[in-house]
Amino acid sequence: MTVSTKSMRDVFGKELAKMSLEDQRVVALDGDLGNSTRLALVEKENPSSFLQMGIAEQNLVGVSAGLATCGMIPWACSFTAFITRRAFDQLVVSVDQPKLNVKLVGSYSGLLTSNTGKTHHSFEDIALMTSLPNMLVFSPGDAKEVQRIMKAMNQYDGPAYLRLSRDEGVDFLDESDEEFVIGKAKWLKRGENRDRVACLSTGAMSPRVKRALERLEAEGILITHVHFPTLKPLDERTIIDLAHNHKHLITIEEHYVRHGFGSLVNEVTSSKRPVKTTRIGIQNEYSECGKNEELLDMHGLSPEKLAAKIKDIVEGER
Repeated sequence: MTVSTKSMRDVFGKELAKMSLEDQRVVALDGDLGNSTRLALVEKENPSSFLQMGIAEQNLVGVSAGLATCGMIPWACSFTAFITRRAFDQLVVSVDQPKLNVKLVGSYSGLLTSNTGKTHHSFEDIALMTSLPNMLVFSPGDAKEVQRIMKAMNQYDGPAYLRLSRDEGVDFLDESDEEFVIGKAKWLKRGENRDRVACLSTGAMSPRVKRALERLEAEGILITHVHFPTLKPLDERTIIDLAHNHKHLITIEEHYVRHGFGSLVNEVTSSKRPVKTTRIGIQNEYSECGKNEELLDMHGLSPEKLAAKIKDIVEGER
């Protein structure tokens, strides 16, 4: 696993510019954050497919809905905290209820927003977006997966939400694995039966969980690890399989543990295969202004602290 030279946002901007050049229906709508979200790359490469909507997220979503009714494929992008919280009513009424073909992109999602502080953190977007009946929700783990998900989103006829991290990221998926299937989780490691503990992770936490488990593997502790890039529709079959073959599941995310990824997993297991679960993520609190690695450490989400937490759980189950 090596540090990536491409961030999620860089790949997003380049891929969207490419898609707009290949398909005249694709149009990018910006909330005056193009330099940060990398929509500026679309403006540079294909200005006729770029619309500057200014700092007006509700209007941005409304215009996107209107474009979708005209046969366009609008990609509406802003910081996650703005496009989900400020424009939620427009997302519900103008996009999700009529099931319009609008692609929503939340940049700077979760905790990893590089010194922007608590006003720009979004620890509730998974809860909000997965609650919408017609919305697909994606949370990629690295830059390569962003590209694969975008292609799948553009081919899908309906509303979809892409959760992007500001983190520069880590390449952790197999370079040869080009296939992305909506609603399918990815097995990264199959552990030993004697431990019977499995880690389920999503988004920018997946490469960090992988690093944590590599630390434990060096100590002879082999733990199952599954990455979930699609949060809706969720891969229920894999979750049930994990619950059937393990006695303790650990979910890990940089989102509130209440109503987040872990809660989605619990909804499945509680009704179909009950299993003991520990949810690791942001607790009932706001965060602070700081560098990504500092905030991860503060919330117990750094690879080092994750390794210690997971080890304690494994030893408790032996």
